Amino acid sequence: MNIKRFLVHGICCISISSYAQFKDPRPVKPLPNIIVFLVDDMGWEDTSVPFWNQLTVLNKRYRTPNMERLASEGMKFTNAYATPVCTPSRVSMITGMNAAHHGVTNWTSPRKDIPADAPDDELGAAPWMINGLSPVQGIANTVYATPLPSLLKAAGYYTIHAGKAHWGAMGTPGANPYNMGFLVNIAGHAAGHPQSYLSEENYGNMPGKATAQAVPDLEEYYGSGIFLTEALTREALKALEEPIRRHQPFYLYLAHYAVHAPLQADKNYYQRYLAMGLDTAEAQYASMIEGMDKSLGEVMDYLHTQKIDGNTIIMFMSDNGGLSLAPPRGGRPHTQNLPLRAGKGSVYEGGIREPMLVKWPGVTQAGSVTDQPIIIEDYFPAILEMAGIKLYDAVQTVDGKSFVPLLKQPARVDSTRSFVWHYPNKWIPDDGPGINYKSALRQGRWKVVYDQRSGAAELYDLQTDIGEQKDLARREPQKVKALLALLSQQLQQWHAPMPVIKATGKPLPWPGAGGL
Repeated sequence: MNIKRFLVHGICCISISSYAQFKDPRPVKPLPNIIVFLVDDMGWEDTSVPFWNQLTVLNKRYRTPNMERLASEGMKFTNAYATPVCTPSRVSMITGMNAAHHGVTNWTSPRKDIPADAPDDELGAAPWMINGLSPVQGIANTVYATPLPSLLKAAGYYTIHAGKAHWGAMGTPGANPYNMGFLVNIAGHAAGHPQSYLSEENYGNMPGKATAQAVPDLEEYYGSGIFLTEALTREALKALEEPIRRHQPFYLYLAHYAVHAPLQADKNYYQRYLAMGLDTAEAQYASMIEGMDKSLGEVMDYLHTQKIDGNTIIMFMSDNGGLSLAPPRGGRPHTQNLPLRAGKGSVYEGGIREPMLVKWPGVTQAGSVTDQPIIIEDYFPAILEMAGIKLYDAVQTVDGKSFVPLLKQPARVDSTRSFVWHYPNKWIPDDGPGINYKSALRQGRWKVVYDQRSGAAELYDLQTDIGEQKDLARREPQKVKALLALLSQQLQQWHAPMPVIKATGKPLPWPGAGGL
């Protein structure tokens, strides 16, 4: 150590050439590794883990032992929310913004400048950000924001993306995970679903048959008999070898294409569900669920083998509610998420309530449960807090609130916070329950559902009516009025896009001011 002694005003002083040469006797706690395990289109009931106050018929259908394991070792969130469809949720997670705020309110087409909205006789498409998220300013029809992985990378994290990206259209910066701050990208691009899960079909990359949905990067698995979910898991674990070798903290975003359509059987599990008496479609779906769960188990086993499980946070989440359109699902339409109402595309609970689990060794208590609602934009500030990043430079205003305090105190309750869903789009040609041109707001036990076209509102008490079967709007008109005022105020503050009336060229009025 280079120490120089000198006198200042008669006092003997010591000059140190580098303060870093002094060793703090206190041990420095390493930054935690962080894994986000995101499933596509998985419903709240698509698991043997009950997220309600009772085990349901659907819980008994599915086999997800590794979700059970994660729940027993960490915390279960019974009121976790995303948005009705995928891209809005993914943009919210990576930016911390509500979908009504960032304006990517529908799923993005892989083709640039092509809106995904179904046509309507009365309403034109809302002026939403059809090209998705961009980390570069000035890209047409995109929201410009600072992505979470770029902040983590700047803080020293080794950032890995594996699976579905779907943040932006082809030809825009948001289509490429490398532009979002990932150092590694495995099979992520502009498409929102795989052309095929089957290696026998090269995951869609068949000569003369490939579409924009063909999954890139996995040539070594072609013809191997390995289902897409397994291939992504193997590649993600290979990518972890580098940061582990370097003793560098890592952020792994393992975003499975499963269980999005096309429904295709994972042959390792398919016969089990046929033997249970499920129809072909539901047996295929259940096999994809179990294959996804196996992936989770393989990740957890790998962490244990590498002796890094004690310093690795695992978060499990889905991007929207389970698909309830039949076909491609089996059974009667919109019954696949019972007791929740409807499914993907809907602002009813079946379309937005998600299975969520978090394990943070030393922080979460094993087998703990919180009933406090959270929403997907909360991941952005939560992950930054987990990574110890207190000051950061992001161009966007963050709407989410960190759920880290809940991990430490699961009984915390905030009944004053409002949660907003806004879908000013037409997802499918025919209206379904809570589908197409709908908004919703939850505050505490109360939830208002607003029909943008008609101006009508419904009111539900989720504490006593989780299935949203008893509309209390006529009984509680003041509550409806108050919640609609909150919804309208928030949408206006965010300059949320609204559908356009074709006859006048003007946007629909804000909630509480009538419809067409």
